[in-house]
Parts: sequence; structure tokens; C-alpha cells
Amino acid sequence: MLPLTCLLLLLGRAAPAAGEYGLEITNNSPITTGAQATVHASLSVKNDSVTSDLYHFNWIYAPLILIQKSEQQFNSVIKVTGEFPGTFPVSVWVTHRNCWLCQPVARNVTMLQITEFVTGNLTIAQIEDSRLTTRGSSSSAGAVTRISFCLHDPSHFFKAASFVYNWDFGDGVYQITKEPFVYYNGSSAGNRTVHLKVIAEWEQMGSVLHERETVQKTGDFTTALELSDAVRSVNVVGSRETHVMENLSLSLHINGTPPLALCWLIKAECIPLDGEKCHLVVVNGSCYNLSHTFSYAGQYCLSVRVENGATVLQTYHPIRVRPAGIHPGLFVLLCIAAVSVVLGLVLYTTFRSATQQKDLVEVADFDFSPLSDRNLSPHSESGCGQICCRSCFLQSSQEAARESHELLLAFYKPVKTYTV
Repeated sequence: MLPLTCLLLLLGRAAPAAGEYGLEITNNSPITTGAQATVHASLSVKNDSVTSDLYHFNWIYAPLILIQKSEQQFNSVIKVTGEFPGTFPVSVWVTHRNCWLCQPVARNVTMLQITEFVTGNLTIAQIEDSRLTTRGSSSSAGAVTRISFCLHDPSHFFKAASFVYNWDFGDGVYQITKEPFVYYNGSSAGNRTVHLKVIAEWEQMGSVLHERETVQKTGDFTTALELSDAVRSVNVVGSRETHVMENLSLSLHINGTPPLALCWLIKAECIPLDGEKCHLVVVNGSCYNLSHTFSYAGQYCLSVRVENGATVLQTYHPIRVRPAGIHPGLFVLLCIAAVSVVLGLVLYTTFRSATQQKDLVEVADFDFSPLSDRNLSPHSESGCGQICCRSCFLQSSQEAARESHELLLAFYKPVKTYTV
């Protein structure tokens, strides 16, 4: 009865719930024949309710040769080598330790690539202002470009080897170096393919004759090199002043080879746009128009960053935003109109005053006729009705003059004289 109970308990552990475990497996291939590759397996328990236990990692790596193996509670690492090129599967599964009837809790497989050639890759960088900037496969015409070869040798298999590098830049230029890098200055824009042949050579003991022999391995590598005109200038055309809630339109004129990656941002201060969020657009020409409306007054700055894969250029454009109100030009026109009205009123008042004084002088028409004209006074009185251009004010003035004339007549009475 007891053995049957143990068997049932073991079978109960033999089928773990799906998704409770995760197994990740990685390798550092490709490697060359004779070098060592490292394969790493890591077990993860996804369900916290699963009790921690000791696990065992089981590997299948044939026809590779095992060099080293290490194992911990949730990890296992093996180092293998191969004498023949090809792609070989390496699989691993994990079981509970000391449980030979238990089924694997997780399993996985990886593909290990082995080649008979030197392994590595080419990288392209451009020198800008004494700084080395990685540009992928793009560079600017006329600038110094550095092309480097990076050897992939995780087990230091080539530590005793000497290397020779044969460069072909695809434009008729060749160069041989002992360093894994070269400097290239392309004068004309265009696309080209760079070829590199790497020769590694070293001495080792022969496996048959047990004498030192020279061993050589080679590798061929290619990369695309795109030379484009650098972004030489970015000119911002537009006003530097605007008002709140007005639409400000600006035009960006770019001197560079499209397509261009343009990034612009308006903030209170001028900032570099390397890691800053901005409005990113792709420009296929040499001009880009943008518009913006400001909600608040103040001092702002337009930061612009342009890149064409070869070079990066950044510029700034200050903007002053005034509060909403009367435009300064309109204010000046209103002031001129107000001054003109005031001057007109002053001139009109002065002219009218001069005209009234002249009328008063013409009305004061005194009668200084001789005394003999006294008998004509009745006719004068009757003549007032005939001459219509005389005003009542003129009549009253004549009456006052006659009264004065009568007084003069009374004062100078005639005196009779007799002669003997």
C-alpha cells in the first residue's frame, strides 16, 4: 500500500500546471571553428504559489564538444566547441532534482552558428569638431569618415593572431592597414559599398606531427556607405514679434540634401533638442512652413534641429509676444489724427475771431457831414426804409451822431456883426 501511495504522489508532481515556469536560453554565436561558444539557460517561476525546489538542467548539444558546465538553482551555463561549420541545435529541459519520474517543468532550444571564417562587423562614424559621432551607414561628402572593424571573439580565440585588413571603398580607392580601422574622405555625394577582407594568422602545434604550423583564417565583410551633402544652414524667415492670439507664420529654408528630419519646439528658453520632445516632421524639399498661436505674452524661443543622416544642425529664433491691444502703428495714426483735429479747431477759432473784429470795425460808420446837411435829416430818416443794406445797429449809430451834432450847433451860435 505504501509504494502505491508514493507512486501516486510522484505522478501528481509529474504534470506541472502550464505557464507556471519560464525557461530562457541564449548563446553568443556566431563563432569560428575551434572557438568556444557559451550557452546560458535561466529558469523563472511565474507563480508565487509554487514552492521553491532544487532543479536539474538536462542538455543536448551533440555533435558539439562540451568544454565546461556549471549549474545553480535557477541557472545553468555550458561552453561548447565545434570542428565543423554549420548551425547546430542546443536544447535544455528542467526537472525536479531527485525525481526521476517527474516530467520536465520547462524546456527550450537555441540554434548555435559555427563558421570557418573570422566573425565581426563593420561600423561607420563621422568626425565632427574633433568628436566621433556614429552615423550608421550615412556620412556627409567632404567630411572625414572612420570605418572600423569589430572582431567578434568571445572566447579570445584570436588572441595570438596577427591581422591584415584590405579595404576597397568602391570608388577605385584601395588601402591596406594593420589596424582594424581606416579614415576615408569622400569628395562626391552618392551611395557606395565598402568591402573589407580580414586575414588572421598565427602559429600552433600540429595535431598530427606535433610541430608548430601556421594557421590562417579569413573573413569578408561589406557595408553600404551613403555620402550626402551636409546640412550647411537653416534660415528662419518671419517676424520676431507678434501678439497674443495672433497666428504667427514662419518659413524655414534649409540648405542640405533631402530627405530631412526636422524637429522644432517653442518654449520660453532656447534649448538643445537632443533628448527633448518636439514636433518631428520629414521634409523632402528645402523649405518648411510652420504656424503657431500664442496664448500668453512674454519672450519665447523657436528651437530647430535638422538632420539628414549625415549631419545635424540646430538653430534658434527669438520671438516676442505682446499683449492683445492697439497695434503701435494704429496708435501712431490715431495720435496724428487727434493732433490734426486739435490744430484744425485752433485755426478755425482764430480765423473766426478775426472775422468778427473786422465786422465790428465796418459797423462803426460815423457821420461827419457839414452843418448844412441838417435839413437832410428827414430825408435820411425816410431813406432808412429805402436803403435795405443798413442795419438797425447802423441807424442807432447815426442817431447818436446827430445828437452830438445838435449839441455842437447849440454850442456855436451865430453872431451878427455890423460895420460902420
